[in-house]
Amino acid sequence: MNAFVPALVRPPGEIPRLGEPLLDEYLRFVAARARTNTLLAQTFDLKVFFTIIGKEPTQVSTSDVLAFIQAQRLPRKENVVRLSDGESGLATSTIKRRLASISGLFSYLHERGLVEKNPVPRGLSTRSGRSHVRGTPLIRAPRRLPRVLSPDEVNALLAALRCERDRAMVLLMLFGGLRRCEVLGLRMPDVRPGERRVFVAAGKGGHQRIVPVAPTFFESLGRYLDAERPIDSATDHVFVVLKRPRRGNPLSAAGLDEILSGARVRGGLPHATCHELRHTCFTRLRESGMALEAIQAQAGHASIESTRIYLHLANDWLIGEYSKAMDILDGIAGDIPGDAK
Repeated sequence: MNAFVPALVRPPGEIPRLGEPLLDEYLRFVAARARTNTLLAQTFDLKVFFTIIGKEPTQVSTSDVLAFIQAQRLPRKENVVRLSDGESGLATSTIKRRLASISGLFSYLHERGLVEKNPVPRGLSTRSGRSHVRGTPLIRAPRRLPRVLSPDEVNALLAALRCERDRAMVLLMLFGGLRRCEVLGLRMPDVRPGERRVFVAAGKGGHQRIVPVAPTFFESLGRYLDAERPIDSATDHVFVVLKRPRRGNPLSAAGLDEILSGARVRGGLPHATCHELRHTCFTRLRESGMALEAIQAQAGHASIESTRIYLHLANDWLIGEYSKAMDILDGIAGDIPGDAK
């Protein structure tokens, strides 16, 4: 049997294809129920999996999945490690996402009766002789607290920005908590300066929300629109390229990342990503006493469990709760007679 090697084809405006009927059919299914970014991510994940395994979908076994996991944990480049955890293979979060994409494919094929079972196990048993008991997950991904910027780092970043467009985008993440894609997707009708709010029309998962943003953002935005944004731009996207040859076209994610990267270098900052600006926003809001449910609405989190991490990032909250508890315990201890202690 010849090894199957998928060939990713992505015609403009069309659903990507991998050159295998079952995979392409599944991608059409995903395209009908998910957003473009999800479709592209799953397409790439499946391409990586089948390139490594080299088998048709109906021939894949659990052993192949386990071998794939092992291959993903191998060092990618010699003497190159991630700063976050010191490891050289792919991040566990990336491997977990790829396994989820693979599992989604085989669940679909199983429901259609094309494979006997999903070859991606949900976990490994910890009890001999009882394989139905799951204990440890296939990939254990430790949950780490995200990094936030200190006030001095924020000031250094803002001072290193070169134009009002860049300043407005950073302030929108820093004071509004918008995601990178939400900033780049902002359109002229979405901006409501009279209300000091912006409408997020295409948030994560397709959810919409209206969020307040500090006046500082609208002041910077106004200066950008008055003096920097090309008046002949054919798009209604708020943030566009300012230099030729793409002047007037919507700014890309790579363009925004490049802007932040340059500002980090000029400001002498070790870190300052789009998502760290978002985390900084919600951490400061929590420290100032904003209710967790309000932060959830501002962030656009579907579950408040995603918002609870800001309880840990907001140091003042934990210190305050601990101090209140200790005051109560000290009072109780003080009421106990000396001979009973």
